[in-house]
Amino acid sequence: MNLLLDTHVLIWALENNPTLSEIAANSIIDASNMVFVSAASVWEIGIKRNLGKLETPDNLLEEIKLHRFTPLHINHDHAQLAGKLPYIHKDPFDRILIAQAIIEKFTLVTRDELIAEYDVAILKA
Repeated sequence: MNLLLDTHVLIWALENNPTLSEIAANSIIDASNMVFVSAASVWEIGIKRNLGKLETPDNLLEEIKLHRFTPLHINHDHAQLAGKLPYIHKDPFDRILIAQAIIEKFTLVTRDELIAEYDVAILKA
């Protein structure tokens, strides 16, 4: 299975935070699954960190590599679909993650209940 981590799930996974559901944690560490991290999540973390709303390691990109997560870039198809999605979710970072998951046929690992209102595969975090 191909998993795309929502930003909060990425942070929880890097911290080994027990908030993460057992099924999500097991799926993330399951070597038969590919785990992707969107450039949008790195961008969102950087913004929130700069605003003092979030504490994350200084070496975020190294941590992502150490956990063997696969980077997922944002392309024009992702951006176009994010703009066309029904306006259920207002957060642009979540909208791009939803679009990426739909286009790439990934399962989005999240605890955000608004995301479940879209036609996207979800694994509850």
